[in-house]
Amino acid sequence: MTGECYKKRFGTIAVEKGFITEEQLAEAIVMQVSDDMAGKEHRLIGTILFEQGYLNAKQVDVVLRAMEVCTKDPLGRVL
Repeated sequence: MTGECYKKRFGTIAVEKGFITEEQLAEAIVMQVSDDMAGKEHRLIGTILFEQGYLNAKQVDVVLRAMEVCTKDPLGRVL
């Protein structure tokens, strides 16, 4: 397993898989920061992308599974 794999974030993986564009990710990040600064409840990028209709539930699951694989060693232990 490469050292860089586990560092990838949800949005990066979604872009790499071609599910969203970099512009859509940037828009979601702006929304997340704006909400945080306004004192609203923090929303994860995946939630925002789903709510905006940029990702469907299956795509969210695929990205989350890719993140899970990247954060475990071959024996399944979380790093």
